[in-house]
Amino acid sequence: MSSLALWIAAALVVAVASWWFLRPVGRGPAAQTTRPPRVTPPRSVAPSARTASPTPAPAAAPPEPPLPPELASFRWRAETELDAEHRASMVAAVRGIPRPPRSMQQLLSPEFVATAGSAELSDLVMGEPLIAARVISTVNAPFYGLHRPVTNIGQAVTFLGMNSVRGICLQYMLAEAFKPTLANTQKAFDIIWKASAIASELAVRLGKALNLPEQGSLSTQVVLSFVGQLATASLIPPSELERWLASGRLERARLEQDRLGLNASEIGALLMKTWELPASLVDEVSALGRQLVTPYLKTDPVRAPRLALGYLCARLGERLALGQMRSLEGYEVGQDQGADTHHLRTSLSHPALARLEQALASPEVQTAVLQMLDERRG
Repeated sequence: MSSLALWIAAALVVAVASWWFLRPVGRGPAAQTTRPPRVTPPRSVAPSARTASPTPAPAAAPPEPPLPPELASFRWRAETELDAEHRASMVAAVRGIPRPPRSMQQLLSPEFVATAGSAELSDLVMGEPLIAARVISTVNAPFYGLHRPVTNIGQAVTFLGMNSVRGICLQYMLAEAFKPTLANTQKAFDIIWKASAIASELAVRLGKALNLPEQGSLSTQVVLSFVGQLATASLIPPSELERWLASGRLERARLEQDRLGLNASEIGALLMKTWELPASLVDEVSALGRQLVTPYLKTDPVRAPRLALGYLCARLGERLALGQMRSLEGYEVGQDQGADTHHLRTSLSHPALARLEQALASPEVQTAVLQMLDERRG
């Protein structure tokens, strides 16, 4: 083959090759139907980070400040720690306290608290004529400001609500079990009854203001938290009653354990067990009392707001009844630096208690406390 022919053949090969490599790809109909889809290789990113938004962590409670020396040196003694002989003597002592009316067990039963209405409450209380008369007398007092007198428990419930009336009934039922004979013991009882009434009313009003669940059972537990104090006032040497009554809760607990072996909260739980009250109720009342020594982080977060509020109401009721506070004006829980409220202050970090300071300062609560104090003085 001539050189000219070879040159022409080489040129044709180069042209065909150029066309093959440079031709347009995928623009015709055939390319659209035959070209495989493009697959993007996975990136090295965790799937959860791309498919779900992170769940915000719950707000952590602030760390508790160091324990005050007097609280750090105190050790709570539980009933289960007593030896058999000491426990038997303690049980015998509390059994010497008369049982309240049998109707109190029905009043405090979970079924009655959950389902009873004004008619059922009326029937129950009317079965105790003396208590019914006292309840009617109480609800007609000026403190409640009723526009017309009430003549039966049903009307009282209509005007005041189930929670307030149940608390009043409970206080008078308990009064049947505690009837001191000594004058100084009677004085102590009067102050404790006054404290329980104020605390119960505060629990009803503050529980409602904060929209806490089970407001009725909360006020009941607050009243029952004073059972141990009533029992202690019956058992402690009369010569030490005045000092005991005027002390703070921590100092009283120390004195109670030194003299009786158990503090008032544990004595109250032991007494309520002998009365055969519901075990769940006794446990809740006991947990309320143990807020004195229980760190917030060790409290069930579901129960924490109710236990903290109940404990606060009981402490405020005591101070107001003893004249250590003349009113709630200017009182701020967060600024209460006493050992009795050390753990309580940390509990205020719970969202359900965010408006507690505001509720305490409300005109409704402030006025109710002043009226109750005036009524009790009268």
